[in-house]
Amino acid sequence: MRYLVIKNKLKKISVNLRNLPLVFLTVFVSFSFFSCFKEKRSERAGEKMQKFVIAISSYARSFNPNFIVIPQNGTELAFEHVDAGQNVNLDYLNAIDGFGNEEIFYNGSLAIDNYRLSMLQKLKADKPILVADYVDNNANIGDAISRNNAQGFICFPRNASNYDYMLIPDSCWYENTSNISALKDAQNYLYLISSTNFATKQDMINAINATNFDVVIIDLFFNDDEFTSAEIQSMKHKSNGGQRLLISYMSIGSAEKYRYYWKKRWGLRRPWWIKRKYDGYPDEFWIKYWKNKWEEIIYGNDDSYTKKIIDAGFDGVYLDNVEGYYFLYYRD
Repeated sequence: MRYLVIKNKLKKISVNLRNLPLVFLTVFVSFSFFSCFKEKRSERAGEKMQKFVIAISSYARSFNPNFIVIPQNGTELAFEHVDAGQNVNLDYLNAIDGFGNEEIFYNGSLAIDNYRLSMLQKLKADKPILVADYVDNNANIGDAISRNNAQGFICFPRNASNYDYMLIPDSCWYENTSNISALKDAQNYLYLISSTNFATKQDMINAINATNFDVVIIDLFFNDDEFTSAEIQSMKHKSNGGQRLLISYMSIGSAEKYRYYWKKRWGLRRPWWIKRKYDGYPDEFWIKYWKNKWEEIIYGNDDSYTKKIIDAGFDGVYLDNVEGYYFLYYRD
């Protein structure tokens, strides 16, 4: 997981081309052409990601019309031509129930991402906004929550020991006894996609059941063991008795070596649609997610990842790495 800042247009370069030596002019023109080519490919890939998310949503809602779909990062996908300067993409907006984001106000210290914040301000009237800010000083947690709340965003501040969403915070902010049946009703959420700190599946279930978070985002699997429908149902009530939402994490823009769908033979020769390594995550790869083989893994059949999530009884899905359309062609 990483957040994404995309400047959709190349910066204007003021230069007197007539005064450039031919060799430099050739390099400049070649670089400009290559940059524009990559930008166009990224835009086309972004439009394919829009269609991918819409297709996943349509498939899931054919089983449960109220199934919740939340893409994380890649906020530009909410706009036509993946361009924040354009109108919103209504098909995409209608396919999702909210926007998940990382590091809008805090990325360690206070570092407001005004580019993405401006996009979210355009979208917040239509959909709830979830923000997982990273705060390296616990003294700033309250400020992170306050800044998000002032914008109408729901905040999950995580500290240095919880960078990878491994821990349950000691407190639940804006705690309430309300029954939460839709994302718009939530006042807080728990983002817990690692089971590392729990000895057993039941330990993790018990720890979640002891909280009052309105929304809980977890993985479909505890290690390699799927949560059963009975186990998911048991986590759908807050400690105070109120109903909450259980959302399953699923990466759709990257393939993960530790998942059930990964083939041993891919260690020697990966399929051509697995494009390249995901920097910083040695067990993940950016993929051409619009190819049929990957689509079949994610949705559309009884063995697909989305169908497993539906069968387990989750209320929705949290789609990670939708910004893969950018990282297929660019690096940080």
